[in-house]
Amino acid sequence: MNETLPSLSGLRAFEATARHLSMTLAAEELHVTPGAVSLQVRELETTLGLALFERHPRRLSLTEAGADYFSTLRIAFRLMREATGAIRRRLQPDVVTLSCTTGFAIQWLMPRLEEFQTAFPDIDLRIGTTGRLVDFQKDGVDLAVRHGLGAYPGLASERLIADDLIAVCSPTLVAILGPDPAPSRLRAQMLIHDVDRNDWRLWLEAAGATDIDWRKGPVIAPDSNGALEAARAGLGLALLRRGFVEHDLKQGRLVSPFSTAIRSRFAYYLVYPSLALERSAVATVRQWLVEESRKAKDPAETSSHAVAVT
Repeated sequence: MNETLPSLSGLRAFEATARHLSMTLAAEELHVTPGAVSLQVRELETTLGLALFERHPRRLSLTEAGADYFSTLRIAFRLMREATGAIRRRLQPDVVTLSCTTGFAIQWLMPRLEEFQTAFPDIDLRIGTTGRLVDFQKDGVDLAVRHGLGAYPGLASERLIADDLIAVCSPTLVAILGPDPAPSRLRAQMLIHDVDRNDWRLWLEAAGATDIDWRKGPVIAPDSNGALEAARAGLGLALLRRGFVEHDLKQGRLVSPFSTAIRSRFAYYLVYPSLALERSAVATVRQWLVEESRKAKDPAETSSHAVAVT
């Protein structure tokens, strides 16, 4: 039987209203007036011959028929959005969007970007920094780097950086501490804290220096960038991720005077929908990130002094 479909504008108005349960929010999303949304929904209900919403003084709710209709339409509109996004990306096949935290971007990624751009000049790598979890489809993200345990349902996940913390400071401060300093030498130094003070407590316990007040020193939030800059400036010692300070250590801007490291269960993972790798540019960026992470030796494999903590 050949049935005529309702108008697309009416379907869009209904889907947006049902999703928000608000004609005002639906109107903002569709860039029309609430009155226009109300009219389009009414016309759709007339076409279908039934009510889709129960209209209360200050709220909307779906009727049983409306809920059934919405459950199907929301899938149809999601598929249309995904198809539209995919066809648009074909026009720019070499644009790859990577989402990560500010700390990862500045401390690990930025020092390597020149090498990436030299190796892959035709790939337009766009980096978005955020501390929240992203919606790959909604936010237009191809790859993301997340800090956690590696379990992300429905997504591929590859471990990039082990999250071991080591104490680092400037070469000037190392000269004051002296060669092969004992952890007790930290009693007279400023402890720089990344976000909170608990990491230094765990490190001092692992180093056997429990008589040092781990609560002293400033907390520099919201990420480790401030602690990194303070350590570079010689203000004190900071606990930073080994993978994040690799370039500073190699270039002599920072020194790690102690062998103790804290081995965390958490790590940085490369996360992405499996279908994302069907685009060659995304697959290339993923391969480069994985290979770069493997160049630095894993502290879990190279340091016998790392202490596991939870």
